[in-house]
Amino acid sequence: MEDWRHAGFGLYLHWPFCQSKCPYCDFNSHVAAAVNQSDWLTAFEAEIDRVGAVTEGRVLNTVFFGGGTPSLMDPALVQGILDRVRATWTLANDVEITLEANPGSVEAGRFDGYAGAGVNRVSLGIQSLDPEDLRRLGRMHSVDEALAAIAIAKATFQRVSIDLIYARQNQTLAAWKDELRRALDLGTSHLSLYQLTIEDGTVFGEMQRKKLLHGLPPEDLSVDMFNLTQEITTAAGRPAYEVSNHASPGDESRHNLIYWRMGDYAGIGPGAHGRLTLGGRRFATEAERAPALWLDRTRHSPGSAERMETLDGQARAEEYLMFALRLREGASLSRFQALAGAPPDQAALDEMLSLGFLQQSGDSISTAPAGVLMLNAVLRALLANRASAD
Repeated sequence: MEDWRHAGFGLYLHWPFCQSKCPYCDFNSHVAAAVNQSDWLTAFEAEIDRVGAVTEGRVLNTVFFGGGTPSLMDPALVQGILDRVRATWTLANDVEITLEANPGSVEAGRFDGYAGAGVNRVSLGIQSLDPEDLRRLGRMHSVDEALAAIAIAKATFQRVSIDLIYARQNQTLAAWKDELRRALDLGTSHLSLYQLTIEDGTVFGEMQRKKLLHGLPPEDLSVDMFNLTQEITTAAGRPAYEVSNHASPGDESRHNLIYWRMGDYAGIGPGAHGRLTLGGRRFATEAERAPALWLDRTRHSPGSAERMETLDGQARAEEYLMFALRLREGASLSRFQALAGAPPDQAALDEMLSLGFLQQSGDSISTAPAGVLMLNAVLRALLANRASAD
């Protein structure tokens, strides 16, 4: 059995356009005055045909429209893409089709069209329920528009997720506690709850470099916010199943689980990444980031805007460990050994277990509560010790 079958096969489609660029965002997103969506449908169809030819016979478990702001896509474009997807692969009976959306009133009004095209899950970029913080984060919607979009989404789609950012400028622990409880009361079955991170190449990153970004919480307050998040979401029946993702049992993001469980997924669109097992080898794929260049190359020569790199067993094993330890379910030691050709370094593993950062049950290791905030250090120790042993 090829290793990717442990987690399944998904399709990621990247729509690179936004109405504006948020100051914290380092995703491949661009502001464009006008977009010829017919040209984009032609390009997406060409790439679906190309990937479909090399993955013929597979069952497709998930489809994910990410971005950018996919809710700027015309429903007819989403319909056309999904029509081609259905003509290319056999879809699982419980196929999950997710579309990321911003909660402005115009996008929310398109929800019926997306549902009619086959979208059955929507992920709403709420980010904050505080008007002043929405402004600071560069969001173009209001709190009222966010609440209205959630209500419409819940009435339209089978499953709804919301994103929130915490550890924001001047945010207190009490304010986050109230906001999180308010968000949980909205009744969505899935929440992605991220600490604000300052990335190079963003407006916030440049502001921080110039010492103009004020009010960020100290590390101990960020830790308190993280711990409070775990307590409140668990009590509300939506515990963390991944470091930053919380869900009612059975409502986890199946598409993201394909990533974290190291299944195969095709990435289509500017800057999209993928992992595909073909002919017994696993490849990392990455598409050209510039939208105009990706569109031109893809329309004239499908596949010419994508780079492929072969991943050896060691790279695959390390990637598996890095993703699996983010999950509450953890990693299989025997699967790691099958990928790497050797078990993890026992001395490093014993040290992490004795420090209380990892826990073991039979063949499975997982990150203990004390190790979640130390996960990067845990991984460095495990992988550095292994590299030195090699």
